[in-house]
Amino acid sequence: MSERRLRYYDLLVHAFVAVLLISNLVGQKICAFGEFRVSGAQLLFPITYIFGDIFTEVYGYSASRRAIWIGFFASALLAAMGMITVALPPAPEWPNQQAFATVFQFIPRLVAASLIAFWAGEFANAFVMAKLKIATGGRRLWTRTIGSTAVGQLVDTVVLMVLAFGGSLSGEAIVRLIVSGYIGKVLYEAAATPVTYLVVNLLKRTEGVDVFDRETRFNPFRAT
Repeated sequence: MSERRLRYYDLLVHAFVAVLLISNLVGQKICAFGEFRVSGAQLLFPITYIFGDIFTEVYGYSASRRAIWIGFFASALLAAMGMITVALPPAPEWPNQQAFATVFQFIPRLVAASLIAFWAGEFANAFVMAKLKIATGGRRLWTRTIGSTAVGQLVDTVVLMVLAFGGSLSGEAIVRLIVSGYIGKVLYEAAATPVTYLVVNLLKRTEGVDVFDRETRFNPFRAT
């Protein structure tokens, strides 16, 4: 593909990474909606799967793979720098160490769990999206966006909850967290389907590209 055809791809990757990093920062807050409790990240993080659908649907699996790895390393860098800067001794005249630590003191186990879950879920989402596009001949986009998210978010949610809370919470509690989080994320994606349709169709027209991954090697560790 020429650079002309990919003029919006880099912008979308930047937005994808920004959403991902903001989700990591706001995820510590628990929000109350009546009797429901959700992490601040759940209000924003599902958008990363919409980005993943757009990358795969328009630009293909390899372009989605590149975006996922960029997001993965950006998140790892944020977590590492957060832990390092919190550990550094604060100046005696600086009174905000505790507030800073509250926001940036990432727990290593949760960091590892979230990174592994993100990696596994996003690649599952991209793989299913690409395969369903071939199976449907590029028709019925809604089946791909919802179907891929149903798989990707299931992988993400199960891996995150098991790695983050296994051994510290009961199996029943972990299952409850998985079910409630998973249902919310999939409903989020379903509600966003009209917006996904709009963005995908606009990009296909303006970029002049619509990739089918018939010959693609789906190894997530390939550079191309």
